[in-house]
Amino acid sequence: MREGGRKLRRLGIAAALLLSASVTARGQTGMACGTPTALDDGWTIASPESVGLDGARLCTIAARLKETQANVHAVVIVRHGKLAFEQYFAGYDESWGQGGGQHAFDATTRHDMRSASKSVISLLVGIAIDRKLIASADEPVVKFYPEYSDLKSPGWDHVTLRHLLTMSSGMQWDENRAWNDPKNDEPHLSSEAEPIRYILSKPIVKPPDNVWTYNGGGTDLLGNILERVAGKPLQAFAREALFGPIGITDLEWKNYPKNGKVASAVGLRMRPRDAARIGQLVLNRGAWDGKTIVSPGWIEQSVRPRFQAIGYFSGLFFYGQQWWMGRSIALETEVKWIAAMGLGGQRLFIVPDRHLVVMTTSGLYWQPGQGNGALDMMANYILPAVRDSKNKEKP
Repeated sequence: MREGGRKLRRLGIAAALLLSASVTARGQTGMACGTPTALDDGWTIASPESVGLDGARLCTIAARLKETQANVHAVVIVRHGKLAFEQYFAGYDESWGQGGGQHAFDATTRHDMRSASKSVISLLVGIAIDRKLIASADEPVVKFYPEYSDLKSPGWDHVTLRHLLTMSSGMQWDENRAWNDPKNDEPHLSSEAEPIRYILSKPIVKPPDNVWTYNGGGTDLLGNILERVAGKPLQAFAREALFGPIGITDLEWKNYPKNGKVASAVGLRMRPRDAARIGQLVLNRGAWDGKTIVSPGWIEQSVRPRFQAIGYFSGLFFYGQQWWMGRSIALETEVKWIAAMGLGGQRLFIVPDRHLVVMTTSGLYWQPGQGNGALDMMANYILPAVRDSKNKEKP
């Protein structure tokens, strides 16, 4: 009886562990862990296994995020153009220019994209060039600002839109200071009554196309130029030229609270699963449902590494035209990716070799280790979950 009792107890413990694993891997509705919500928003929903992903491995992400206190709010995974995994978590968040607090998140909740907005600006510049609203990325910036000719200092004649896109204008600019430091240029974009005048008044201290310096002011110039050539507000142009054609309707492009000017470099808010559409568009080389939204040549230019991003993320990543490039090591294999990145841990990864798009949001504003949770997920959970080889990838 004692031996039989021990066996029964062991069986009971095993059953309890299986039940616990089942509960962990399933939501309260009984749906499999990470099953995307059906919103009738154009996404085709698939199971992880049907697109070559290990669903069980993906279901361990939540425990890892809790263990590392990553304050991740959303994990959205798209494979072969299908929405295959989606999880949301409550946590601390703050809307740009406003206070913070605890928030619940789900598939319908917008989230700040912060500087991931810059990558969207790059796409919009490409569209404006495709439409011949702008002749080329090599147009001089001063051409668009004849009314500010009195500000023009030596060197500005040689600064082009491409230099703004690659953050290599040579402009004197510093965002690597405390927010309340008057020498931090970024707060001036909100506090100055005429932020464009402030940007154009900055001296050119290095030859363009030589040194990379992170510069949100350059992106705000690009956003303002888009408004000028399109003859409409940035958000209206973005909705008509980009967001609408790929099915994004629930979004906001915020203004700076002090001067009311559009925050081109940081102000975009959208649902994470909609941000994943931006990634899918880039993965598709600018096409959506068989229609070209932005030319494949522009995508190729934008995601080509041009500079080592010294000073940001320990200089490990490369920079193109408002897009980041980096790599992960997964199962002893180097995997290259393209990314849009924003303060707090907002990360949109595009992995061409795996036909994979991953969007994560987070609330680690002004804290060290931003984005580490996303990199951890990519290297140890998401990329290892890919079960089919890249040679079998679908186009």
